[in-house]
Amino acid sequence: MRQGHIIRDFDPGRGVSIATLAYEYPSGFLIPEHAHGSDQFIYATRGVMEVHSDQSLWLIPPSFALWVPARVRHRIRMPAVVSMRTLYLRPGLVQRADSSCAVLSVSPLLRELVVETVRIGKLRLRMHEHCALRDLTVLHIGRATPIPTETRLPRESRALAVAMRILDSLPQSPSLETLCGEVGVSARTLQRLFSKDVGVDVDSWRRQARLTRAVELLLAGDSVKQVAFSVGYNQPSAFVAAFRRMFGFTPKAWVERVSKA
Repeated sequence: MRQGHIIRDFDPGRGVSIATLAYEYPSGFLIPEHAHGSDQFIYATRGVMEVHSDQSLWLIPPSFALWVPARVRHRIRMPAVVSMRTLYLRPGLVQRADSSCAVLSVSPLLRELVVETVRIGKLRLRMHEHCALRDLTVLHIGRATPIPTETRLPRESRALAVAMRILDSLPQSPSLETLCGEVGVSARTLQRLFSKDVGVDVDSWRRQARLTRAVELLLAGDSVKQVAFSVGYNQPSAFVAAFRRMFGFTPKAWVERVSKA
């Protein structure tokens, strides 16, 4: 979504390759929809960010960051207190295959590079130390592993209401009939709306949402058993089978591959 007013206040100025922002946000704070003229690397050293861009939703814990290309509109909500550290990079400085937003795994080294860059404030082209830090930071952002944690949301208001109820109640996994009754829509209409807006039926979307949330929890260090129950599976074996069908590996094997990437 690349249109509308572009905020340029935080873009790197003349002689600067990377500008930064450090801010402490209270629980419930909302940054309204906006876009920047620079590429962004949005990272929280504490707390979880809820980021929306068009129909996409991501929950970003401290082990992840969100890559937002220049001019892509997005908004950010803080479900709890968040310590945000953002890098604003000149477009083209980081070479990534992602043409849109992407969730990236943040290694311990990348975390420290981001923290040090934010501590300095602006990396200036004429300072050798700043250029060395820029080159390392850009290299590791470019190499960061993308993590499939995007949830695509329907546009229609009733379908969106059901989608948000599903996301808020993954462990309980309420029935489709219950969800339809809460929103005031028939199951047939709801299925049609989901198919039109996100390309799959409600049950398929719920499975995808469960596994997307599972990825976040697994990479945060939760056990396979804990994750299975947290996303609505009664049996860990059923969760493992569903995860293998979607990702081609068991949860444990997939986490090991991502951690070594």
